[in-house]
Amino acid sequence: MNPSSDNMDIIRSEAGLAADVRAMIEQTREAVARTVNAGMTLLYWRVGRRIQVEILKNQRAEYGGEIVSTLSRKLTGEFGPGFSEKNLRHMVKFAETFSEGRIVSTLSRQLGWSHFKEILYLKDELQRDFYAEMCRVERWSVRTLRAKIESMLFERTAISKKPDELARAELAALRGEDKLTPDLVFRDPYLLDFLGLKDRYLEKDLEDAILRELETFLLELGGGFAFLGRQTRIQIDSDDFYLDLLFYHRGLKRLIAIDLKLGDFKAEYKGQMELYLRWLAKHEQQAGEGPPLGLILCAGKKTEQIELLELDQSGIHVAEYLTALPPRELLQQKLHAAIEISRARLEAGKED
Repeated sequence: MNPSSDNMDIIRSEAGLAADVRAMIEQTREAVARTVNAGMTLLYWRVGRRIQVEILKNQRAEYGGEIVSTLSRKLTGEFGPGFSEKNLRHMVKFAETFSEGRIVSTLSRQLGWSHFKEILYLKDELQRDFYAEMCRVERWSVRTLRAKIESMLFERTAISKKPDELARAELAALRGEDKLTPDLVFRDPYLLDFLGLKDRYLEKDLEDAILRELETFLLELGGGFAFLGRQTRIQIDSDDFYLDLLFYHRGLKRLIAIDLKLGDFKAEYKGQMELYLRWLAKHEQQAGEGPPLGLILCAGKKTEQIELLELDQSGIHVAEYLTALPPRELLQQKLHAAIEISRARLEAGKED
C-alpha cells in the first residue's frame, strides 16, 4: 500500500475524531448553559416569591422598601451585584407577574432572565402571555424579542382583536400543546419599510424587493416560514396563472400562498385566491398537511367588504403592508382603534 495513502487515511481519521469530540464538547456546553440558565431563572422567581410573602405578611407598605434594601446589602456582599436592590425589585415583580411556578419552570427552558425582564413590565396580561409563549416556541433571542415588542407584534396579530376569553384559550392551547393557529401567525399590517421602496413602484418591484430582502421578510412573517418559490405556475384548462409567492409553514403544516396587490383590496381578489388554494390542495398538498392558506397583501383594506365576504371561512387572510413607517404614536393609535372595533364587532355578533 502506498505510504502516502496511509498517511492521508490517518489524517482524515484524526480530523474526524477531532470534529466529533469538538461537537460533543459544544453540545455539552450548550446543555450545561441551558440548565444553569433555567436554574438561575427559577432561583430569581423563588427569591422574588419569598420577598413577596415576607412583605405581605408584615402588611406595611414602607416595609417592602426596607426589606429589599436590607436584603440587597447582605446578598451583594456575599454573592455579587446580581442581587442589587434594583434586581431584587425585578425578582419581586417577576413573582407578582408570573404567579405560577409551573409556568415559569416550562418557560425557563427557553427564556432566560433577560427575556423575562423585557416582558415583566408590559401592561396587558394577554400581551405578556403572547410574547412569552411565542418567544418559547420560536426561540427568539433577547434582541429579537425586544424588536418584536417595539414593532407592536401583539397588536398586529388577529389574536389581539379577539375577546379575552377566546384569546386566552388559544394561548392556553399554545402553552399546553404547542398548537399554533393562523391567528397567532398572521399579522396586520406587515411592516415592509426595509424594502426601501419609494412612492411609486410596480407590483414586480414589490416582489423583487421582497426577494432581495428575503431573510428580513421571513423575520417579519414570523418563525416557521420556509420559502418555496415565486411566480409559481398554475395551469387550469388552457389558462396559465402565476402565484406571486409560495411558502410552507412548519408549525401550521400548511402551504401559504401570498398574493401582492398595489392598491386597496377588491372583492374580485377572493375568487382568484380561492382558485389558487383549491389548485394547491389538489396538486401540492401532501398527506398530514392542513388545507393551504392564502394571504392577500394590499396597500389598503376595505374592512366592510372583507367582513361581508367572510374570507376567513375560505382560509384567506387580508392584510395591509406599510413600505414607510408612520410615527410610532400614530401606528399605535391605529392598531388600538382596530382592536377595539374588531372586539366590538365580535361581541355584537355573539349577541345576535
